[in-house]
Amino acid sequence: MSYPSPLWQPGPGEPARIADAPPSAGAVVPPRPRRSGVLLWVVAALLVPVLALLVLYFLRFLGPAASVVGVILAVVPFVIVWFAVRLIDRWEPEPRRLLVFAVAWGAVASVAIALGVDALLAFLVGGFGDVFSSVVQAPIVEEVAKGFGLLLLYVGARRSFDGPVDGIVYGALIGAGFAFTENVQYFAISFIEGGAVQVGGVFFLRAILSPFAHVMFTSLTGFALGLAARRSLRPGAALRYALAGLIGAIVLHALWNGSATFFNFFELYATLQVPLFVLFILGILVLRREEARLTRARLGEYAAAGWFTPQEVDMLATGAGRRSSVTWARSLPGDRSAVMREFIRDATALAAARQRALSGRDAHAASHERELLQRTTAARAALLAP
Repeated sequence: MSYPSPLWQPGPGEPARIADAPPSAGAVVPPRPRRSGVLLWVVAALLVPVLALLVLYFLRFLGPAASVVGVILAVVPFVIVWFAVRLIDRWEPEPRRLLVFAVAWGAVASVAIALGVDALLAFLVGGFGDVFSSVVQAPIVEEVAKGFGLLLLYVGARRSFDGPVDGIVYGALIGAGFAFTENVQYFAISFIEGGAVQVGGVFFLRAILSPFAHVMFTSLTGFALGLAARRSLRPGAALRYALAGLIGAIVLHALWNGSATFFNFFELYATLQVPLFVLFILGILVLRREEARLTRARLGEYAAAGWFTPQEVDMLATGAGRRSSVTWARSLPGDRSAVMREFIRDATALAAARQRALSGRDAHAASHERELLQRTTAARAALLAP
């Protein structure tokens, strides 16, 4: 069996034979399986009191008026990043609850850890100088705190952490959550110290020029863990990949923070940060193409067993094919575009389940495969019904 890229080479698992498709199929849609993720639910519950403490912290030290101004302004770059990440995640969307968890970890837990370490160092050694804190301490503490959230997702949601794109999505949203809370503080302090003029300048720097800074940093750690997921590594072995990504995230973060201290910020921004951002986008596009190739390869195996037609595989493996199929379904009696979207989503999830079965890392891949085959078969029947 050949694979389109070494990036997607599965692990040592033995592929199970795909059963031949039945000659006819009913339209009974099995219920979508519930996913537990107990570890993440426990962590999410623990974040609630931490969030309450952060709110009290901001209200106490920044005041209600400045805090409200900070929140309103911080929403703008967060929304920009949210929609950009959702575009990246369109091919095989991650569960909404995991996306919310990623944002919450970044906005609440990572910030709380960073503030706690700052307070502890101030108590023990009186704190370090501003330059050291900005260029060394902050990148290390903040990226480690954000990276721990990625590790929790890797351990607690392995079925939904399939590869590099998933890692980038989770890392980007953790970074976006962290940037949101950090921006609230920056905008509020600027409003207190200099009013609308100063907060406008800070808003331009943080929300217009660099809304994706933290997103890029933490995405490196997520990308590395995504590679570990594709290679079916256990958490202990995955830490080696995470460490490499984390070092890259820390270096980029330190370079970003140091650009305003040791260099001309705008010159470094134009000559280094912008090219890095362009490379980041190009890398995501390459990974998205690999996702499409993976979908085509795995669904092609089901087509050989009669579960899909070659034309359906062609449609499901391209963005243009998916869009045209939704348009066609919308023209059917009763507008069946929602059914078509479910068909596309379940077929893509089926390809991912097959990949997990090939890698041998998902003990429940066979049962998940049966459920998804039932759902895609029923969706096709519903689409083609008179």
